[in-house]
Amino acid sequence: MRLDKFLKVNKIIKRRTIANELAKAGKITKNNNTLKPSYEVKSGDIINITLYNKKIIFKITDDYKIEILEEININNNV
Repeated sequence: MRLDKFLKVNKIIKRRTIANELAKAGKITKNNNTLKPSYEVKSGDIINITLYNKKIIFKITDDYKIEILEEININNNV
């Protein structure tokens, strides 16, 4: 399944176009490599998403669901 569609189906991101824009902006990574919206997700992948003021790290399970490993709030007021 494509990354942008996967994020929408699992309700991480509301719209596929937003998932596309985040990927193109380099906000979605795997092993410190930026992913394209067309990346084919596989079970076992660990993906990082920087979304507004949050960083979400999750693992893709065998049935293409997500297991959230970590959710970090990023404060820009330092």
